[in-house]
Amino acid sequence: MVLKLGLLNVLKVAPKKPFCVPVLDQIVRKPNIFYSVYVLCLTFANEMQKKTALFVINPISGTVRKNRVREIIEQTVDSSVFEWSISLTAHAGHATEIAREAAARHVDIVVAVGGDGTVNETASGLIGFETALAIVPCGSGNGLARHLDLPLDVAKAVRVINQGLVHRLDYGLCCGRPFFCTSGVGFDAFISNKFASSSRRGPISYMENILKSGLSYKPQVYDIEDETGRVIHKAYVVTCANASQYGNNAYIAPSASMKDGLLDIVLIEPFNALQAPQIALQMFNKTLPENSHVKTFRAAKVTIRRRQPGVCHVDGDPFDAGREIVVELVHKGINVVVNPNAHAPRLTLHSILSEPYDSWRKLNRTLWQQSLKGIRSLTGVNGEK
Repeated sequence: MVLKLGLLNVLKVAPKKPFCVPVLDQIVRKPNIFYSVYVLCLTFANEMQKKTALFVINPISGTVRKNRVREIIEQTVDSSVFEWSISLTAHAGHATEIAREAAARHVDIVVAVGGDGTVNETASGLIGFETALAIVPCGSGNGLARHLDLPLDVAKAVRVINQGLVHRLDYGLCCGRPFFCTSGVGFDAFISNKFASSSRRGPISYMENILKSGLSYKPQVYDIEDETGRVIHKAYVVTCANASQYGNNAYIAPSASMKDGLLDIVLIEPFNALQAPQIALQMFNKTLPENSHVKTFRAAKVTIRRRQPGVCHVDGDPFDAGREIVVELVHKGINVVVNPNAHAPRLTLHSILSEPYDSWRKLNRTLWQQSLKGIRSLTGVNGEK
């Protein structure tokens, strides 16, 4: 009798759930009550274990065709793991609205499908919630995705999301505006402003803006204060980095971490045209801090003062700011889906060719050390200094 009453209560709720319709058919065909209760409970349990995911697609970001991206997502997302859906952005700031509304509904993961701007907007909407950010990079720079070592291939990026590994990471605030990769003033903010108004996207357009404006840009004097004191520098760029790069593997702060609770502050002092190629090369080979024109330090919060108001940027998105700019880090402030295989050793032609030589060199060193030890024991010389 108790089982019958329980089943009747379940049947009142079940028609409201679409996935229960085939189960109800089974119950009608197979009236054995024990079997029916078992099948229904098993189905409910399976559905309750699924996570929810919302893909937020910016149809105009970057250089990738979004119709094709949508097809790949539909083919690759693991429907046994996720109940998922797709939303398209319609205007600036829309990704933030979509993400915030989804987080309020306790959606497990919101996926930013687009470039750095879409990632920033989406992530901004998740601040203060437990909902995790995931990224399918489809932009021209993909700075945060590259820092996190996420695949730039859409299908591979979705497979990372299927694995669902979430870490709690840092983010920054510049004048109260969230950023997740970099923020700053100076030439990079100036170029971000130029790039934002450009009709063409991609790294070629970005480099054109740099080359056209680079030699005419005048460095400014900045008064920079943190908890340890203050310094005054004339600088071409002042960047506050939560992550290591601007995008396109241009590493402004190669050692930056999103887990250490600190910003990497990078100042590039004035340089001439002959020194510019070296600085550019070092930015792409991760050796920029070694340049004599580059000064770096770490801080959880800095105040930057300048003589005149001007443009700043957060993750490449420019905005006007006053003479005083406050930049601070929020430690472990946002959940992010990360790549379980990030920074794993990759098999390359160099590693294949160098492995036998490295092994031989180690063996030769070991044999030499053993021989030297034997000689010392025979001669009574221990070699210590």
